[in-house]
Formats: sequence, C-alpha cells, structure tokens
Amino acid sequence: MKSKSETFCLKLVIAYDGGAYFGWQRQPNGMSVQQRIEEVLEKLCGQHVNVYGASRTDTGVHALGMVAHIEWSKISLAIPELHRALNALLPEDLRVLAIARAAQSFHARFDAVSKLYRYRILNSPIGDPFRRGASWFIPQKLNVTAMREAAAFFVGKHNFSSVAVNPGYERTTMVRHIHRCAVIKKSDEVHVEIEGDGFLYKMVRTIVGTLVEVGYKRRTSESVRELLKSRDRRLAGQTAPAHGLFLVRVRYR
Repeated sequence: MKSKSETFCLKLVIAYDGGAYFGWQRQPNGMSVQQRIEEVLEKLCGQHVNVYGASRTDTGVHALGMVAHIEWSKISLAIPELHRALNALLPEDLRVLAIARAAQSFHARFDAVSKLYRYRILNSPIGDPFRRGASWFIPQKLNVTAMREAAAFFVGKHNFSSVAVNPGYERTTMVRHIHRCAVIKKSDEVHVEIEGDGFLYKMVRTIVGTLVEVGYKRRTSESVRELLKSRDRRLAGQTAPAHGLFLVRVRYR
C-alpha cells in the first residue's frame, strides 16, 4: 500500500450530458458519472481510485463545470498523460476539461463556497428537436418581468423547506443562503440562474417550477414571500424536469 507521502491531490473540472446517467453519485440501480470515471481510473492505474464530487446532481441533470478531486500516486501517469488517457477512454457524453494539482487538504465538496446552476426554458410556440434534451419546452408565453420580481424573494438566507423534496435521509438544517436568483431572456429561451452556498434536494428545480407558475400568471410574484414562510412543499410549483438543469460552476476561496 502506498504511503500518504507518495500521493497528492488532483482537482478535476468535468462536463457531462446527464441524460444517460443516474446522477453524479454511485447508485445501486444504474450507471452514475462518478462510477464511470472511477472505472476508467481503475483501468489506468490498476486499483480503485475514489472520485469526490462537489455536488450530487440528480438523474438527468447536466454539468458544465462539476469539480471533483482524487488522490493520485506520484508513480502513476503524469498529469498531462492522465488527462489525455481519461478523455480517450471516457464516453463522448463525459469529458474532463481540466486537471490541476491542488493542496493536499483540498476537498471538492466541503471547500466549495458557492455553486451556480442554470435552468434553460425554451419558450417558443414550436419545439426544437436539437434542444429537447437540454431545455424545458414551454410553448405558452411567459411573463418574464413577473418572474424576475418573484425571483428576488428567493435571494437571502431562508428556510427552504417549501421548495425542497424529501431525499430519504436526515438533513441537519433546511436553511440555505441564495446569493443570486436571476431570470434572463435570451432570444427564444428563458434562463433561471441561481447561485448559493448549497441546495436542498430538487430545490433549484422546484424554484424554477414555481417561477414558471408566476410566468403563467397562476400565482403572483408576492406569493413567493408567503410560500417561503409557510415551509409547506404542497404550496410550491411543480418540480421542473431534470434535463433543463445545468451545474455551471463551483466557486472556492
């Protein structure tokens, strides 16, 4: 067994199309992104290598800038060789964008200070077959101004029980700090960008589903204030489909 002094920490930036995966984290019932990368690393170095991700993205969710870390042996492949080998063996829907040495104490999840998610809505009378796996198609015109007004109520430090789904495990707190919640119109798409220090299970997608109801004029912008106070998930909008969500980046100090 290699001693601690013979290994160092590597930080990986990863992009993937989540359509074929059961999320980031290893699952007993299907292939995950983490499992796929670990299998390739095992082929390259002849032993299991744990890959620790910054976020547990759900089934079908994509990533433009997932961050992960591994412990790598000094006698294994050099970093440029490892980078080339990983991308040569990984499937085309999964790519390692960058690899760099990090502090030995670095942890992709616990050292993260914020994560930025982007949700894409195709708001057009006609769907686009080339964007069907990367956006939520909504043909009815959305009131973007009202959605922006509603989004402002999510900014700040709140108990987000009313926009979270029970993950099936114990959570120490339902409080999260959202730094930014913006609704952006881009041609025939509406993007919802949410950055915060952390997120509850399906929280981003429930916020999006609630904002869409505001955009439909099924609820008022002001109703979001009362929704947060209620801490009642039954009063929120639907959970938006997973395929419109992207983890854009993870920030560190």
